[in-house]
Amino acid sequence: MKRHWIYFSFLLISSTLTAQITTGNEIQSLGKECASQYQVLVKTLHGANAFPKTYDKTDQKLVTSNSGWWCSGFYPGSLFYLYEMTGDTVLYREGIRLLVPLAKEQFNKSTHDLGFMMYCSFGNANRISAGTEYKDVLINSAKSLASRFNPKVGCIKSWNGSGDDFQVIIDNMMNLEMLCWATRATGDSTYVKIAISHANTTMKNHFRADYSTYHLVNYNPQTGAVRKKKTVQGYSDNSAWARGQAWGLYGFTVMYRETHNPQYLEQAIHIARFILHHPSLPKDKIPYWDFDAPDIPNAPMDASAASVMCSALLELQQYVPSALSEEYLKAAETMFHSLSSRNYRTETGKNGGFILDHSTGNLPQKSEIDVPLSYADYYYLEAMKRLKTIIQCRLVKRN
Repeated sequence: MKRHWIYFSFLLISSTLTAQITTGNEIQSLGKECASQYQVLVKTLHGANAFPKTYDKTDQKLVTSNSGWWCSGFYPGSLFYLYEMTGDTVLYREGIRLLVPLAKEQFNKSTHDLGFMMYCSFGNANRISAGTEYKDVLINSAKSLASRFNPKVGCIKSWNGSGDDFQVIIDNMMNLEMLCWATRATGDSTYVKIAISHANTTMKNHFRADYSTYHLVNYNPQTGAVRKKKTVQGYSDNSAWARGQAWGLYGFTVMYRETHNPQYLEQAIHIARFILHHPSLPKDKIPYWDFDAPDIPNAPMDASAASVMCSALLELQQYVPSALSEEYLKAAETMFHSLSSRNYRTETGKNGGFILDHSTGNLPQKSEIDVPLSYADYYYLEAMKRLKTIIQCRLVKRN
């Protein structure tokens, strides 16, 4: 793929936006509605060190976590996105407040989720207002994440299983962006080399011939040999868990942006083709929780997977030829408008303050089914921000 397509197609294809949301004012209005909903969430949240996970519809109460939960960074990250779109300083201050209890996780070497936890929170805070204190936290977080890398396997360890299992899940692709940032910030190439090794090994071992992905690959930590490929959150070992496909799409798109390696772009294109041309993907482009769920069309949907896919496609469309760019932008628009409709977007004051409903966390464990989830909101707001940029570029092109 030729790199001159990156910004050319971004400006060219932005002119094909549909009439559903075509102006910055419409995006701004939607952003304000989401901000109003998060003002509800701010008031609902109790506990100085609590981070919202979901909302229990039966008991009508907010479900929260401490800073060590993998989702802890999404709420402050969402607050920062909303601040950028609306200028709401109350939401910004709430995001800054939660960085304080979250900061200690920079030294947490027991999890691979530090990209989610720290880059979605401190990374966005640093992007908005760069500061040494943010930079230091992010560098320490990258060091902690890098400590889980095994050069024999070529990957960062995901879950701390029993015995000498070395378990790597597709979700871990999402944590590589922070390592790439750390190399830029420090000049130390160690971090990006780890990210590249992890991406290459994942590309080799996680994907099937049709570019669906296994959820988990278990390696021998002494030799790097693959022991087993299976699922934990999907329907079966050989099924295509929807959010796993989303993580792969997003992760390889980011790795192309960071390295310009055409293999990562090709991988993202193949994953996108699998998603967008799968016969079980509904017309509104919101996937069922697993593409191979046996009870489709009565299976639960996963708005969180759609949010991640939507945001990823809005970035990926910048890097591909015009025909693919148009396809990806159209699909992302459909996802975004579906998520923005009352079929998925919560009315102000409902669901404890979360924006989106109808996500699926872990169906096999009967956990978080048909509920709002913090990461669904985060990637939806990121997609909104990206769509707003596309609309602005279109206006610049017209003028």
